[in-house]
Amino acid sequence: MAKILLMICMLASSLAFGEYSRVYMDSQASFVSDSKGVSIAYKTLGQADAEVVVLVMGLGASHSLWGDTFVQSIVSAGYRVVLIDNRDTGASSRFDEWGKPVLWWELLKNQLGFGVNAPYLLDDMAADVVSVMDTLEIDRAHIVGASMGGMIAQIVAADYPQRTQSLISIMSTTGAPHLPPPSSESSNLLKNIASNDNDENDSVAAAMTLRGFYPEAVPRQLMAILKTGDRTVRVKTIEAPTLVLHGADDTLIPPAHGQHTTDTITGSKFVIFEGMGHDMPEAVMPKILAEMTAHMALWPVAGD
Repeated sequence: MAKILLMICMLASSLAFGEYSRVYMDSQASFVSDSKGVSIAYKTLGQADAEVVVLVMGLGASHSLWGDTFVQSIVSAGYRVVLIDNRDTGASSRFDEWGKPVLWWELLKNQLGFGVNAPYLLDDMAADVVSVMDTLEIDRAHIVGASMGGMIAQIVAADYPQRTQSLISIMSTTGAPHLPPPSSESSNLLKNIASNDNDENDSVAAAMTLRGFYPEAVPRQLMAILKTGDRTVRVKTIEAPTLVLHGADDTLIPPAHGQHTTDTITGSKFVIFEGMGHDMPEAVMPKILAEMTAHMALWPVAGD
């Protein structure tokens, strides 16, 4: 159980698996957008006429793992926040009927240069984000993503530039193959949770789900990342003002990934935080929020 809980902390990309409140988020009404037949759940918080910040969570995580403190701080700064449950998590459509990939086999295929099986791509998840914006009639927004959510946010900025006011990529990557891999401990933990059949850990899996983490989605979303592959060429086309944030102690996606993202996007800014791994510690969160709000304030939506 200790290994599983540690991996959740690494994958969650936020404070939410700790004892951090989600009462505020849970009290908000949830709605559904149609994305080519896939239901994508979302919530909106803040004034309806304020500039919009879209938050996209990481691997296996629903919107609730952002935590109340993070979300309320952005709302208090004068923004309207849109929270999205990625497909396969939260109240969005699940792909359990597709089944669970045999992880060792798919990883071997990927290493040998063969395609992996996946029920969807990161491109589809980026289209899900845009579908929610369409439903809410939001023309442009500040797109913020953490970990896998950062990958999705990068695709939104690259493929839907007219919808992206600014981009904030947190502890994420372009997927370039030359970048350093996770530490052996992080890699093994990730494989453990992705391979876990939950038969002997039903109570643990239930606890994860209550916290907003969906372990059954992890292997499918991992396949989406692998099948989408290296996005460096696409990321290089991003013209939106970009802020890249990373933890100095991140062993799952090492800081070199954040530096490469910055080097790839012309004019982007890189900020690295000491005392931060693949998470957003309580002590570091005010610094993260200060960087984010300062960045967004520099690039207001035209006419504001």
